[in-house]
Amino acid sequence: MKVKYLYQQLGSHIGVLLIAFLILSLLFTQFVEKLVYENKIEELTSYGYNILLDLENNQARTQQVLQQYGNVLAGREIQYSLFDTSAAIIYSKGSLHPEVELTNNEWRDIKNGKTVIIKKEFRRFEQGVTFVLLPYVHNDQFMGGILLVSPIKGSRDVIDQINRYLFYTVIISLAVALLVSWIISAFHVKRIKRIREATALVAAGDYSVQIPSSNFDEIGDLARDFNKMVGKLHVSMEEIESLENRRRQFMVDVSHELRTPLTTISGVIEGIRNDMIPESEKEKGMLLASKESKRLIRLVNENLDYEKIRSNQVKLFKEETQLFEVLEIIKDQLEMQAQEKNNEIIVDVDDNVYIYADYDRLTQILINITKNSIQFTENGKITLRGKAGTDETIIEIEDTGIGIDPAEIEKIWGRFYKAMLSRTTNPYGEFGLGLSIVKQLVMMHQGNIEVTSEKGKGTKFIIRFPVKKTSV
Repeated sequence: MKVKYLYQQLGSHIGVLLIAFLILSLLFTQFVEKLVYENKIEELTSYGYNILLDLENNQARTQQVLQQYGNVLAGREIQYSLFDTSAAIIYSKGSLHPEVELTNNEWRDIKNGKTVIIKKEFRRFEQGVTFVLLPYVHNDQFMGGILLVSPIKGSRDVIDQINRYLFYTVIISLAVALLVSWIISAFHVKRIKRIREATALVAAGDYSVQIPSSNFDEIGDLARDFNKMVGKLHVSMEEIESLENRRRQFMVDVSHELRTPLTTISGVIEGIRNDMIPESEKEKGMLLASKESKRLIRLVNENLDYEKIRSNQVKLFKEETQLFEVLEIIKDQLEMQAQEKNNEIIVDVDDNVYIYADYDRLTQILINITKNSIQFTENGKITLRGKAGTDETIIEIEDTGIGIDPAEIEKIWGRFYKAMLSRTTNPYGEFGLGLSIVKQLVMMHQGNIEVTSEKGKGTKFIIRFPVKKTSV
């Protein structure tokens, strides 16, 4: 059975209050009853001692003293009786007219000079009473005793009146507590309902929803955490959407890039097979087919390489290598490509600078970045710079090309990102995988890479490799 949270809150609050009020009421009632009876006993005992004291001091006026106290106590509905050593009543004043029948224990206590106190007595009188028995001793000789009796009706009336007021107080308190509990519970239920509605919106795909949060309580903390979660989901969905868009573009690029060389190769093969290509042009056609085949292999290898790196299937074999030697090799490999765009490659590094890295992967990193610089530079310079830092080796590849928009810098590491999507015939890093591979390889070396660029003025890649740790 489903019970609403509001009713659960109300039930728990009212249940706790009822139990608390019940316990407090019982304790308070017992306290008041005890207090009323103790006050009555104290009053009776005080009158009894006063009577005995006056009798002791006024032996000649015994009857007068008894009469005076009788008149006073009658107005307070207190009866008292004086009895002798044989329990015979000597004097009695009041409306109860009890037949004094003391128990053996009571009579023994009186003879021993003890005061007997009975808070409630119903058997020996026509109504419930409180009574006190005091011994009457004259010249160290037991002379009898005095009995003071007061109906408990008056005491019960006081107790009943207090209980009645207590009952009214409990009812009013419960009503107020119920109202306050209803308001507080409704407030919390409203906040929970707001989170529930927001959750439904998120489940429906709306990641822009936000709900009010606070530091007031755990629900406020939950709302704040919910907003953080939705914010992260929103960012993740944007990334997924961006990745999906890039994937679509990637598929378009793949189709285009693969179709072009395949068409060329197929055309050359068909032309040679059907003797449609002159003998003098066959060698040129074969070279073209070979070039396009290598291009296809390079594109496939680039994708496979990225997946291996991403899944940690590549193992590094690090060694210390002279950085000047590495940069000179990169220059030699790419100098012809640079000259095609009228660019100059400059190497700036001291002979005593060494780098601790996997030689093949380091070469792959530098070739990718340098090719990227050649691609976007014309009639300019590409500088390969190396230097030793504190516990690191620093490589800088700086060009004077077209630069990168600052808003695009963080995106260049994306797997399918291409700075110029229109350049589908780019022979280097056709699918935008080159820089993704570069970053993965640098991270595998526990290094880091950063880019600074200014539109129209060029770009600088800064790569930092940690030096080899020497054992102590």
